[in-house]
Amino acid sequence: MAAQSGYPPANGITVVSPHFLAPYPVDLTIVKKLLTLSDGNFAITDVNGNVMFKVKGKHISLRDRRVLLDAAGNPILSFQKKLISVHNRWVVFRGDSSDSKDLIFTAKQSSLIQLKTSLDVFLGYNDKENVCDFKVKGSWFDRSCTIYAGDGATIIAQMHKKHTVQSIALGKDTFSVTVYPNVDYAFIVALVVILHEINEEKNDVE
Repeated sequence: MAAQSGYPPANGITVVSPHFLAPYPVDLTIVKKLLTLSDGNFAITDVNGNVMFKVKGKHISLRDRRVLLDAAGNPILSFQKKLISVHNRWVVFRGDSSDSKDLIFTAKQSSLIQLKTSLDVFLGYNDKENVCDFKVKGSWFDRSCTIYAGDGATIIAQMHKKHTVQSIALGKDTFSVTVYPNVDYAFIVALVVILHEINEEKNDVE
């Protein structure tokens, strides 16, 4: 019955930690910084402009790792592109780990050639990957993407482009994400950053 309503189940969707669940919609603004400064490649803020997360890159690694930090600078997740991967697969681990026992989820492009954005997400214990646990669909170019639970009917978050005087003046890539109630918003932030990295890479190739 929950799928028919199109809303996440009342008991919530936890991927990273129940600490990142809220009983109301969470609106986040994600800013990609043009200059990689000491405070990270991305800043994620709430509606009041308070920093909730930062993303830093670790370029020493061949795999070009990223680390999602909380506002206090504690590592929550680390993610990296799988070196040998046809479908542009990213693997995500707990904390600053890259150990398979700490794998939380993986995300990959649904198909090799994509006109629209489509990403399949599998939780760490979903070894067979016959059915994805979450799916991202939409248009990255328009910054209009929807994140669904695996049934494809339950929306858990939506992304849209944000035009502000500041973002236009500074040339920043700024977009907003609305995370539905009782959905792990740290997980959603990680997905959006992975989407960004996949599409940046695609643009570089083109």
